[in-house]
Amino acid sequence: MQQKIIILDFGSQTTQLIARRIRELNTYCEILPYNKFPHDDRSVIGVVLSGSPFSVYDDKAFRTDIAPLMGKYPLLGICYGAQMMAYQGGGMVEPADSREYGRARLAKVEENNPLLRDIAPGAQVWMSHGDTITALPEGYHTIASTDKVAIAAYQKEGEKLWGVQFHPEVYHSECGTRLLENFVVGICGSRQEWSAESFIESTVAKLKEQIGDDKVVLGLSGGVDSSVAAVLLNRAIGKNLTCIFVDHGLLRKNEFADVLRDYEGLGLNVIGVDASKKFFSELAGVTDPERKRKIIGKGFIDVFNEEAQKLTDVSWLGQGTIYPDCIESLSITGTTIKSHHNVGGLPEKMHLKLCEPLRLLFKDEVRRVGRQLGMPEHLISRHPFPGPGLAVRILGDITPEKVAILQEADHIFIQGLRDWGLYDQVWQAGVILLPVQSVGVMGDERTYERAVALRAVTSTDGMTADWVHLPYDFLAEVSNKIINKVKGINRVTYDISSKPPATIEWE
Repeated sequence: MQQKIIILDFGSQTTQLIARRIRELNTYCEILPYNKFPHDDRSVIGVVLSGSPFSVYDDKAFRTDIAPLMGKYPLLGICYGAQMMAYQGGGMVEPADSREYGRARLAKVEENNPLLRDIAPGAQVWMSHGDTITALPEGYHTIASTDKVAIAAYQKEGEKLWGVQFHPEVYHSECGTRLLENFVVGICGSRQEWSAESFIESTVAKLKEQIGDDKVVLGLSGGVDSSVAAVLLNRAIGKNLTCIFVDHGLLRKNEFADVLRDYEGLGLNVIGVDASKKFFSELAGVTDPERKRKIIGKGFIDVFNEEAQKLTDVSWLGQGTIYPDCIESLSITGTTIKSHHNVGGLPEKMHLKLCEPLRLLFKDEVRRVGRQLGMPEHLISRHPFPGPGLAVRILGDITPEKVAILQEADHIFIQGLRDWGLYDQVWQAGVILLPVQSVGVMGDERTYERAVALRAVTSTDGMTADWVHLPYDFLAEVSNKIINKVKGINRVTYDISSKPPATIEWE
């Protein structure tokens, strides 16, 4: 039986980060709403209680009774989770004199405490809280302090129950990985059997059992998630998988042909559909970003459905949905916020059952699985690319001429990143075609042509991002190449906005 850590989510922005850190310890974990603990799941070996935006005293605060968990599972409360456990036990939680946010150092650490093994005084931790624990319940004792936080960590005597006021999951907590390993491996007894190899083995076996001799249709985008999902399904059911790759005319230069060739090299049964004329016709004159997205989304569904209807005896729709999509689809109260189905609406429209082989994985885990499956690195390490493609990188209306101009400029930028060894240092990059023209001089002639913006960001999950400090020499070379080689562009700018307040894409 596969071991499992359960993370009860009380609404923290870093709950997913806790899960990623535990997965990095080769231990499977799941994030569940704070009030949805699976009491009959015998594979659970430990429980983590996340932080929260609320105070334990707030009327709207998320609360759960931890009494049924105490003594049955090792418990670790983080920030709000620690405060809630202390408060339920009879301790005191009060507003701090000022919000404690940022780096701190442990001043006192209890020796030989299993949670703090190999963590010494002076270790850096990250604080982010408005309340603080001022008194522990009877039978609890402090195991770590900082100069400003007297109860930075505690344990209930004689029980496997701990709370930490800081956030071990964030990068700035230097001892965070060690603390989580002490809990997950040392205290909960994880066998550390969760890996890309074990995931492939178990998933292929489950897919064979789930699907049997049924047929599956899957929509490919050329991106990492759908590609890995297709290869996994192909390993499980072979010829019973048919993939459909729709070209809406808004892909990067040569991408349709290049990706089809990659898929054929992987042994996938792929149908390529050039539907660019349909999309250009329906997008003509449309400038509103949301309308663009809706037209492209509906168009994709229509084309995909039309092609899928030509197939016989298809019972399943395969999708590349990954774990963050599933988490974001549910609020911590269990109600649906938004759908993340890659081809939303298709399962109902086509009366198909849904198959999502990657729904347990984070993006970095998807890439590790792809490498373990032997997929080519250029497919695995591809930057994220928006579903509507270049439509949301052309500000204003869409025309074949504008797409062609942007494809050429984008190709020069992306190839330049590869040539300079910068591509893998960037989370996402692309060129934006701006709805303005500017005066320029080429030779002895005055020009009045288009301007573009280069965009390159670093990120871990796309939720926040910072602009990349690309070398000036690189930017100068790319700018010169774009202006000299792409007819219709005479000015290149570089976007130095972070997310937030800006977004990664301009539309």
